Amino acid sequence: MTTTLAPPAKPWTRAEFEDRLRTVGQDRYHDRHPFNIRMHQGGLGPDEVRSWITNRFHYQRHIPVKDALITAKLDSPRLRRTWLRRIEDHDGRHEGEGGIERWLRLGEAAGLDRRTLLSGESVLPGVRLAVEGYVNFCRLRPPLEAVAASLTELTAPDLMRLRIEAFERHYPWIAADGLDYFRTRVDQGRRDSTEALDLVLRWARTREDQERAVAALSFKCDVLWALLDAVQQHAGQHGPRERV
Repeated sequence: MTTTLAPPAKPWTRAEFEDRLRTVGQDRYHDRHPFNIRMHQGGLGPDEVRSWITNRFHYQRHIPVKDALITAKLDSPRLRRTWLRRIEDHDGRHEGEGGIERWLRLGEAAGLDRRTLLSGESVLPGVRLAVEGYVNFCRLRPPLEAVAASLTELTAPDLMRLRIEAFERHYPWIAADGLDYFRTRVDQGRRDSTEALDLVLRWARTREDQERAVAALSFKCDVLWALLDAVQQHAGQHGPRERV
């Protein structure tokens, strides 16, 4: 008996593929997480804000690490130069520059010690696992999937604007210059997501490739959600926080 294999599914059109990627961001991005919603509504106490800053910093400091892994996978000098800029955005070209430095200043503005942040001693196990999972994903998966996972940046600029407004309104005890990280990422995120989206749309030529890209973006959303799950659970275990 001869078995007839079904033909492979036709690729989505470029517009259909882009719509599916954007839908993942709209439906699964961590702006919908209860902890983020509470943050933006002014419902966090100082200890909860500091816990979030501390644990999110563990993610922030690994962004240039995952971007270095992606850069090593790219097959042209032009692409490597483009992606290398992302590392410089976070590490800076010189000491005292870049997104990691701006996040450290956010921590200091919120009353955290820089040395404690850099030590990582207060990072929750669940956050470590989530971040390690993302870094390993970028280390092990092909360029298409590693780049597709970065497309959470499609939604990030809107979140940064919302976060700036929320912090200025609800957490005035944090000095205004501590919010520079968020202000910088509005434009950087828009630029980065535009570049990455163009690569993913061009690279994914088959339905299988397209589905793998969508799955990669879904995975990244899960990483960010798991990070907040860990922070929220820790806050719940330690009871209500002092309000300022």
